[in-house]
Amino acid sequence: MTARGSWKRNEREIAERLGGVRVPVTGRSRGDAPDIAHDRYGIECKMWSALPKRVTDAMDQAKASCRGEQIPLVVLHAKGARHDEDLVVLRLADFAALVEDAG
Repeated sequence: MTARGSWKRNEREIAERLGGVRVPVTGRSRGDAPDIAHDRYGIECKMWSALPKRVTDAMDQAKASCRGEQIPLVVLHAKGARHDEDLVVLRLADFAALVEDAG
């Protein structure tokens, strides 16, 4: 189990990197508000003891295949699902740079 202060600190640090503000949990229900208030993104943070190996292996493969200034990106797809529901995984540093550039 994650200590209460750890996930709060994690949310604050991510909010700062992405130019948002952490939304306190007090008085909100699931789906009422994101973990981080941001003008452009609805940001939900999850912190686990380890990231799923299948995902980190996919990112390692994406990083290894990048050339020049390419940004590694992983698309996660569930067999039989619509591609519009696929998930895109980026490293936080890469995403933060994209957010800053779009600023």
